[in-house]
Amino acid sequence: MTASEPGDQVLLSSSGGLGRIILNRPRAINALTPAMIEQLSGALGAWRTDPDVELVLLTGEGERGLCSGADVRALHQALVDGDTGAADAFFRAEYATNALIGESVTPIIAVMHGVTMGGGIGVSGHAAVRVVTETSQLAMPETRLGFTPDAGGSWLLSRAPGRLGEYLALTSDTMDAADALHCGFADFFVPSERVGDLVDAFETRADPQTPAELIMLFDETPEPSRLEKAREWVDDAFSRDSVEAIVERLRGLGGPGPEAALEALSARAPLALKVTLEAIRRARAMPTLRDALTQEYGLVSWFVDSRSDLAEGIRAQVVDKDFRPAWMPTTLADVPQELVTEAFAYRPAAPLW
Repeated sequence: MTASEPGDQVLLSSSGGLGRIILNRPRAINALTPAMIEQLSGALGAWRTDPDVELVLLTGEGERGLCSGADVRALHQALVDGDTGAADAFFRAEYATNALIGESVTPIIAVMHGVTMGGGIGVSGHAAVRVVTETSQLAMPETRLGFTPDAGGSWLLSRAPGRLGEYLALTSDTMDAADALHCGFADFFVPSERVGDLVDAFETRADPQTPAELIMLFDETPEPSRLEKAREWVDDAFSRDSVEAIVERLRGLGGPGPEAALEALSARAPLALKVTLEAIRRARAMPTLRDALTQEYGLVSWFVDSRSDLAEGIRAQVVDKDFRPAWMPTTLADVPQELVTEAFAYRPAAPLW
């Protein structure tokens, strides 16, 4: 396979047994478009049966990050135009690609430098080997935007230690490299100044042959994880049965950490919070990534097809940037359990698989 033209949104090449995928929208922090998802899935599908491709390396162009997630501006326009079919089609293609990455027999190595959030975690967090640097900023920020962690995010969050998954999902807090390692979103820490050497090593590799063995030549130990230190109060509060009970416990605990969590929760969409808490706990009992993706697809389709919070959240956070979303319902008390039940019972017109 020859290298793609420089103007392409995804640069693809293969040589010496290594397939290279470079996300190439640096001005948008490599935000994912439908065309990018199509190129990703096409390359991975072809390389899966190509005996000349032994490893795949995923990186992002530019210093700002691997991938900021989906192109939410385009998603917002589709929602404003009432084109829910286009939104559903994008999520369906994205989640199928997430599953392809998670199930790949050919090892995929992802370098999660800088901003790696939402859909960016979807294309990297399910890889066989995940590398972070001191610049890494990982998050599932969906409750900021009025919906729920997707792209397989609920699968990863549900497997974080203790109740850190609920904490990260509800607050949309950002992980640094040490946090990502502790929470199971990453495997190795490589200083950014050595990432170029790591890429060169994959391109010219000799012994050791396995990705993990090679990366260990560059791996270092980051500073202790902030979230690991916060486990006691996080587990105490976020093990509660409901969002309201979590809020009440955080108020009782007091202190900088719980107070910051309270402030974050107060700004999130109440409906998204309740759906997300249930989603993480259901995902914890699921046996496969595909099961979690199926649940996420139903939930996101429900938000797209029948609720206004997603469009409003993108408007407030990304388009107008007034940071004053008008959530519906407006408070936790206004969200009936029946509405949450409706979200999980929703079945999209087009199935995911």
